[in-house]
Amino acid sequence: MTLADRLLSRDYPRNRVLAAVLVAILVGLAFTPFIFPGVKALNVAAKVLIFVVLVASFDLLLGYTGIVSFAHTMFFGIGAYGVAVASTRMGASWSALGVGIVVALALSFVLALAIGLFSLRVRAIFFSMITLAVAAAFQTLASQLSEVTGGEDGLTFKMPELLAPSHKFSETPFLGVSLDGRLLSYYLLFVVAMALFLAMLRIVNSPFGRVLQAIRENEFRAEAIGYRVVVYRTTSSILSALFATLAGAMLAVWLKYNGPDTSLSFEIMLDVLLIVVIGGMGTMYGAVIGSALFLVAQSYLQDLLKLGSEAASGLPWLSALLSPDRWLLWLGVLFVLSVYYFPTGIVGKLRARGC
Repeated sequence: MTLADRLLSRDYPRNRVLAAVLVAILVGLAFTPFIFPGVKALNVAAKVLIFVVLVASFDLLLGYTGIVSFAHTMFFGIGAYGVAVASTRMGASWSALGVGIVVALALSFVLALAIGLFSLRVRAIFFSMITLAVAAAFQTLASQLSEVTGGEDGLTFKMPELLAPSHKFSETPFLGVSLDGRLLSYYLLFVVAMALFLAMLRIVNSPFGRVLQAIRENEFRAEAIGYRVVVYRTTSSILSALFATLAGAMLAVWLKYNGPDTSLSFEIMLDVLLIVVIGGMGTMYGAVIGSALFLVAQSYLQDLLKLGSEAASGLPWLSALLSPDRWLLWLGVLFVLSVYYFPTGIVGKLRARGC
C-alpha cells in the first residue's frame, strides 16, 4: 500500500478536474500568507480551514449516516467556549489550551451520547426538531451565564506567547511575510485541519463507515442483517460532535475571542447546510470545495459587485442591481444555479462524469 493509499484511505477524487481543483485549493491554503498578502486573505483562508473540519464533521452525520441535526453548531460553540473560558480563567498557557479542549470534548461526548440515546429512535423531522430545541436552549444559556461565558459580549483572551501576533521569530521578513505568532497560528490550523480531515476520510472508508452508508440507504435492511442501528447512529453522532468541537477550538485559537454570535449562531448552521449541498453530500471532498467556494464568495462578492457597479455607472439600473448592498441576493442566485447545475453537488457531478 502506497503512502497516498494510506493518507486518502484509497478514496481518490476519481476525476482529473476534481483532483486538480483539490490540489489547487491545498496549495492555495498552504501558501496563502505568501501568495495572497494581507490580513483579509489570511482570515478567509483560516476560516476555510476551520469550516472544512466543521462541514466534513456534519457530512459524516448527514451525508454518510442520513441524520439531519440542527445541534451541530452547539458542539462547535462548546469547543470555542472551552478554549475561551479556560484561557480566561487559567491565563495564556498551553495547559489552559489543553484543559479547555479536553473539557469541551468531554462535555460534547456526554451531550452527544444523551441526544443519541434519547432521540435517535425518533424518526426524521422529529429528531431534527429535538436537536434544534437543544441548540436554541444552549445558545440562550451561553448568553445568560455572563459570569462564565461573558454573556452577549463574549470573552476576549490571550493565547500562549508563541501564538501571539506580537511574538516575532525573526526581525527579517521571509519573502515579504513577517515571521510571527499569527503565521504560526495559521500553520497550526493548517496541520490540524489536514490531520482531522484525513482522520474523517479514514473513518468513512472503514468497515464502520460502510455500515453507516448501509444505514443511510436502508435502515431496516441494515437492522435485519444484524447491525445494531441505534449503536452505529449514536457512535456517528458522537464522532461528528467531537470533530465539530475541535473545529470550534480552532476558531477560538485563531480569533482569540468567542461569543454567542461567533460560534453558536443559527446562521452558521445554515452556512454549513449550504456548503454541504454545494460541495456534495457523502463525499468528504465536498467539504473542501464547498467551504472554499462559499467562503471566498461570501468574503469577496461585495468587492466584485462594487467593481461591477462602478463599471456600469452609465446604466443606472444595472449599477443599482450590482450594488454591493445586494451581495446576499447574488449569493442566493449563485446557490440556486449551483444546485440546478450540480444537483448532487460539485464533487458528485464531477465523479459521475468519470475521468
